[in-house]
Amino acid sequence: MNNTPVPPAPFNLNGLKRRDFLAVSTKSAISLALLGSLAATRAASPQQLSWYMWSNTDAEGTVWKEIIALVQKQDPDLNINLVTAGWNDYWTKLTMQAASNGLQDLISIQSQRTPQFAPAFQALDPLVKSQHFDLTAFDPTILQALTSEGALRALPYDLGPHVIFYNKDLFKRDNVAEPGLDWTYDEFLAAAKKLTHGNQYGFAAFPYPDFCFPFILSNGATYLKGDDEIDIVNSGFVKAFDTYAGLVHKEHVAPPLPSSQDAGTPLQMWTAGNAAMFVTGPWDVVNVKSSIKFDFGLATIPKGSKGSLTLVAGSGFGISSSAKDPNLAFKALTTLTGAEAEEHLATTGRAFPARKAQQAAWYKNAPTGCEEVLTHTLNGGVVPFKTTANWQQMNLLMVQYGIPVLNGQKPADQALKEIQDQLSA
Repeated sequence: MNNTPVPPAPFNLNGLKRRDFLAVSTKSAISLALLGSLAATRAASPQQLSWYMWSNTDAEGTVWKEIIALVQKQDPDLNINLVTAGWNDYWTKLTMQAASNGLQDLISIQSQRTPQFAPAFQALDPLVKSQHFDLTAFDPTILQALTSEGALRALPYDLGPHVIFYNKDLFKRDNVAEPGLDWTYDEFLAAAKKLTHGNQYGFAAFPYPDFCFPFILSNGATYLKGDDEIDIVNSGFVKAFDTYAGLVHKEHVAPPLPSSQDAGTPLQMWTAGNAAMFVTGPWDVVNVKSSIKFDFGLATIPKGSKGSLTLVAGSGFGISSSAKDPNLAFKALTTLTGAEAEEHLATTGRAFPARKAQQAAWYKNAPTGCEEVLTHTLNGGVVPFKTTANWQQMNLLMVQYGIPVLNGQKPADQALKEIQDQLSA
C-alpha cells in the first residue's frame, strides 16, 4: 500500500459554475465585511458615563436630555446615561450611594449641600490646571459656594437669589397692586390678606430653610454661629421664625400644612392657583411655564426691619470619587457647563447661567420685569447661602418640627430647641 499522501486537487476556477462562483464570492465578501465592521465597531466603541441629576417635571427632564445631546454632538463617541430622581429622593439616594460607593460618574450638587457631600466628589483643581480650563468666565460667588475643604468640587451651571413668584391674574382679579421693587413687609401682608378668601390664599408658607430664611434674614436674624455651627435658638431667630409661622396660624394668609408635606408643596399650591405667592428662584421658570395657565411675575423679598435680604445659591456638576476616568468625565463637564449649554439652559428658563456672558439670555423668555427684580436683588439684597456638613439633616428637621409651629400646634422656641439638640447630638 502506498502511504504517500495524495495532494489535493488544484482549485479549478474554470470548473465552477457561475452560481457557485457567486456564492463563494458573496460569502467571502460578507465575511470580510463583517470582520471589518466588527473591527470598526471595536475601534469606535462609545465611551460610557453615567450622570445623576434631580428632575421634578417632564419639561425639566427634556432640558437635561437636550444638554446631553450637545455633549454627544461634540463627541459622538461619548454616551451619557442620565439617571434622575425627584428633588427629595435625590438627596436621600445620593446619601445612600455615597455610603455604599455606588455613585454615578457625574453627580450634581447644590451649593448648600457641598460641605456635606464634598468627600463624594473629586477635587477639580488639578484637572482645571492640566486642561487649562478658564474659570474666570463663571460668576466667582458660585465658584466659591461649590468649593469645600479647600477644593473646587463642581463646575457651576446656575446661580440665583430666592425671590417671590406671584400670580398676576389673581392680583388683577382681586384689585391688588403688584409688588414694587422696594415693597415692605406690611405691604406684603396687606396684599396677602386681600388675596385670601375661600380656598385661595395670599401666600404659600413652608418651614424649609430656602423658603423661610429670606423673611427671617430680612428681620435681622442669623442662623449660624461663625461659619460652621448652626444656631437657631438665638432670640433673633426664634422671634423671626415665630413671625413667619404666624402667616399660617395667626394672620391666616397661608394654609395649614399636613404633616406629610415636602419641599414641593408651595410650588404645587401656586401652580394650582391656590396661593398667589411663594418663594423660589430663577431655576423654576421652566417648571412653572410648562404647567400654569396664568401670567406671573417675580418680586423682591419684602423689606423687614433690616431691609430686603435674601439668599443666593446655585448648583453644579462634579466627578464622583468612584469615577474610573476623571479626564473623560471632566471633558463631559466642560461641555455640560459650556457656553452653548448655558445659553440653552437660559433660554428655556431652567437656569440663570453661572457663566456671566450667557446671563442676558435668561431674560429673553422670562416674564416682563424679571431683569429689574433680579438686578435690584443681586446688587443690594443678597447674602451667600452658607451651610454646614449636616445641612441635609437640618432641612429634614426644619420640615418635621416646623410644620407644627406653622400650624400653631407647638411654640417656636420649643420646636427650634428640639431641632438644635438633635443637630448638636
